[in-house]
Amino acid sequence: MIKFGIGPTELIIIFLLIIFWIWMLVDCLRRRDDEFPKGGDNAKLIWTLVIIFTHFIGALIYLIMIKFGKGKRIT
Repeated sequence: MIKFGIGPTELIIIFLLIIFWIWMLVDCLRRRDDEFPKGGDNAKLIWTLVIIFTHFIGALIYLIMIKFGKGKRIT
């Protein structure tokens, strides 16, 4: 009989994804408004909502676009 459940490996992966999500959310909330490359005055609000509502995928997009994108405003 096949058992379907969450084993220790899956729990570790889920735990690490949650830690990553919280880390990106905290980074977004602590970042000043002028450190976002695009988005105008509401960039922090927009990115916070993206991270909250899209969970890991939003955190990954934030990491690529903001953290690796140097986070400097383009003028």
